[in-house]
Amino acid sequence: QVQLVESGGGLVQAGGSLRLSCVLSGSMFSLYLMGWYRQAPGEQRELVAGITSGGSTNYADSVKGRFTISRDNAKNTVYLQMNNLKPEDTAVYYCNAKALRVYWGQGTQVTVSS
Repeated sequence: QVQLVESGGGLVQAGGSLRLSCVLSGSMFSLYLMGWYRQAPGEQRELVAGITSGGSTNYADSVKGRFTISRDNAKNTVYLQMNNLKPEDTAVYYCNAKALRVYWGQGTQVTVSS
């Protein structure tokens, strides 16, 4: 059974940084396209960043130049380094894994105060 467990969320002031981590268990991590999504109150869930098994990345325009997604296949972990955070980055951040099926983590809250 595939499980995704996120960590690293919290409260930070505008301009600050956080690093989110997501560990996949129960399957072969290297097979999966990994991504980070976020959902703010009253908004739809949106893609923040994605990374292929080979390390190719893509980002939402709103986070380009501030966020970096990376993966460590030896640790079954995907990361999201978030720098220069803004109040509009406040949301619940979800880890996502796609192969033949799609899996979601439970989410971690990120709150950026102005």
